[in-house]
Amino acid sequence: MTLPAEASLPASDFPADLRALPKVSLHDHLDGGLRPATIVELAAEIGHRLPTTDPVALAHWFQESADSGSLVRYLETFDHTVAVMQTREGLIRVAREFVEDLADDGVVYGEVRWAPEQHLTRGLTLDEAVEAVQEGLEAGVQDVEDSGRHIQVGQLITAMRHADRGQEIAELAIRHRDAGAVGFDIAGAEDGFLPSRFKDAFTFLAENNFPATVHAGEAAGLDSIQDALVSGRALRLGHGVRIAEDITVDFTTDEGNTSDIGIVTLGPLAAWVRDRGIALEICPSSNLQTGAIAAFGDSIDDHPLDLLYQTGFKVTINTDNRLMSAVTLTGEFELLVQTFEYDLDDLLTLTLNAAESAFLPLEEREDLADYITQAYTSVR
Repeated sequence: MTLPAEASLPASDFPADLRALPKVSLHDHLDGGLRPATIVELAAEIGHRLPTTDPVALAHWFQESADSGSLVRYLETFDHTVAVMQTREGLIRVAREFVEDLADDGVVYGEVRWAPEQHLTRGLTLDEAVEAVQEGLEAGVQDVEDSGRHIQVGQLITAMRHADRGQEIAELAIRHRDAGAVGFDIAGAEDGFLPSRFKDAFTFLAENNFPATVHAGEAAGLDSIQDALVSGRALRLGHGVRIAEDITVDFTTDEGNTSDIGIVTLGPLAAWVRDRGIALEICPSSNLQTGAIAAFGDSIDDHPLDLLYQTGFKVTINTDNRLMSAVTLTGEFELLVQTFEYDLDDLLTLTLNAAESAFLPLEEREDLADYITQAYTSVR
């Protein structure tokens, strides 16, 4: 396979507002998407001390902390968001506003991931926490419907990989599979905590025909991705961006052309992921902030997502944590347009990749893809 040395796609004038185009969000953390004003209000109610009680200054603090280039410091920002999500009322409010914010960003289908085990310090049980979030999500969906728009959401029940509750959380997800839970995930410190730590839990999920996505290929490399596929039986890779470390590009000059061409060679793991259409839940801004793309460079221009996209990987675009990274899905699309000169067709392909990879029944995925395609077609 060959690639132009400096491949770029023609710029587009985008005949429609990107925010208005339908989007699919597969990798978006509930505790990473709170409104700053909500954090301030909830913190005051429970007596939690914040770096500042000014919502604007607090938003800046989150962004600055997340922009450190360290995943460890990035994760520390969650101490404050998780702290205000320990009551039923707090979880309901955060989940409801989360859905409203997704809809305002043009999202028509979203999977909301969060770790119930982190929300029990004020007496909630695991099931009560899941039920509270579901109540908030449903209230948010109703708010969106009342405004004349449409959105569908589902919960990705997440286990923390440094803890020992994988089986318990897997069973929790199965209990709620008909009440909002659409999939399972493991998150937290990736390096040093392989998915094999929860191998029995993943086997249990597979035995119950319940899908899993696994954070892999962000803070750790190819071994983590391999184990996510083998032990975790992952149908999608959370981030997965470091799969590009299994790709080599050798540049050579074409005798009949003055420009260099890149000869792309996929290693066995990269070939497996690409050839089987295992979706990559790539989060461009977050990947830059956490150092996930450090092996490729230190600017968004160095992000390997364009290489992955151009070579046929099932790339999907996501926000990861809207508050910490100060991003929206619309903004991430705009970033791709500015950085890689993606046009409307590219954004449609990326959105359809996400729709096809959603943890939905086949018929619903097909309906979602049709809706997205019609919306894009109407603005050409």
